[in-house]
Amino acid sequence: MEPVFPLVEVSEHEASTGTRLFNGKIDFLKGVVAMDGLPPADRIEVCFAGRSNVGKSSLINALTGRRALARTSNTPGRTQEINFFTLGDSHYLVDLPGYGFAKAPVPVVEKWQRLLRAYLTGRQTLRRAFVLVDSRHGVKAPDEEIMKELDRAAVTFQVVMTKTDKVKAAELEKVLDQVRAALAKHPAAFPGLVTTSSEKGDGIGTLRAVIAGIG
Repeated sequence: MEPVFPLVEVSEHEASTGTRLFNGKIDFLKGVVAMDGLPPADRIEVCFAGRSNVGKSSLINALTGRRALARTSNTPGRTQEINFFTLGDSHYLVDLPGYGFAKAPVPVVEKWQRLLRAYLTGRQTLRRAFVLVDSRHGVKAPDEEIMKELDRAAVTFQVVMTKTDKVKAAELEKVLDQVRAALAKHPAAFPGLVTTSSEKGDGIGTLRAVIAGIG
């Protein structure tokens, strides 16, 4: 029987649409630390959320084909603001602060969380959140927390598995089963998983196509 959260497959046409979108002009726009600093809500917006060191910046760099567009760091919690990138004239890519185990003072973490909640509930043009899950670990408690936030905000979210090159196929299947069981509890979860490796390029074309297909 087909799982409720199958791996996403895209057609050649969808893949080429994704390639065209990401072949356009892509720029860092601004980092935002408060709601009044958000850019105009004038285009389709997708955001990326993930635990610290899940490979979020590496994934954004792989998607855009720009090695240093999003800063990567081995220090958890380095990204302390909501970073906006323009994708042509039609989309914003939004990099949210990493959550869980951030090496930051409690008041700073609480400020991030308030900003995150305000953004998720108050951004009308936000079409989908991509929740990144490490293929070596599956869904952890901090991932559950962000998924609950997205449920509460009624923001559709889709899980993207990262670092698939770090696990064997049999192990990945076990982790995918765990992820599917976790997602079954979340009404905002989109029925489709994307597996990626930023290092090898696996799944990057699929995720580009998914983003291009969001209206």
